[in-house]
Amino acid sequence: MQLGIGSYTYGWNVEHGMNDMNLIERAKEFGVKLIQIGDNLPLHTFNEERLQVFGKALRQNDITVEIGAKGLLQLHLHQYILLCKRFNAKILRFIIDDNNYRPTVEEVIRIIKSEANLLQQYNITLALENHDGLKADEYAAIIKSINSPNVGICLDTVNSMGAGESIETILETLLPYTVNLHIKDFGIARLPHKQGFIIDGRIAGEGLLNIPLLLEKLKARNRCHTCIVEQWVPPEKDKGETNLKEIHWAERSIRYLKALPSWE
Repeated sequence: MQLGIGSYTYGWNVEHGMNDMNLIERAKEFGVKLIQIGDNLPLHTFNEERLQVFGKALRQNDITVEIGAKGLLQLHLHQYILLCKRFNAKILRFIIDDNNYRPTVEEVIRIIKSEANLLQQYNITLALENHDGLKADEYAAIIKSINSPNVGICLDTVNSMGAGESIETILETLLPYTVNLHIKDFGIARLPHKQGFIIDGRIAGEGLLNIPLLLEKLKARNRCHTCIVEQWVPPEKDKGETNLKEIHWAERSIRYLKALPSWE
């Protein structure tokens, strides 16, 4: 598998002004050749000049890009398939829902089938990210119904907790369909008043996620070839401190992950 970083490695920094060029610079600093640019840096909003500059920077630095979007409407999916073709992105990671848009499983299947030939023609794999809008078995039903090598799952290790499902449940259900991994370590702590728990992010290797075992399971399946580091960094009171904390966490996470024997 190939290790990379994404715009959700730096969710706070992107919210506070980090851009696509900064992300490429971070990848160079870490010595990784893969980035995933997600819906927090939406490519479809870039003007032509910015798209050209982005593409040139990718080529000059020999960096592969995966593209992310949200809101699985047919025209939006079509638009992003063409963006993938333009940047030779082989993974198109999509979050199905967006704000007030909550399509049914049947609608999702219809939309993807309408673009399936184009995915196949351009050799692009659509990776649906498990989010809290659907259960794992619903994502599995979508993949099985479409039955295409060009459609799979972007497995996020924490998102499905918002749907009341554990990491064990999503691995059991979605691992066979996983084509892209979001490593996001996490912790669970009891609240001070003892009536409830809070789930938040941790530096990779310092939380509850058994990363070495997860990577071994994925390697055995031999369908997932890219892994992107994502983070849920609890913010500080000061924006600048939050940004620095996120940068520090990313450095420690990448250092831990690169030491594992799982990468090309």
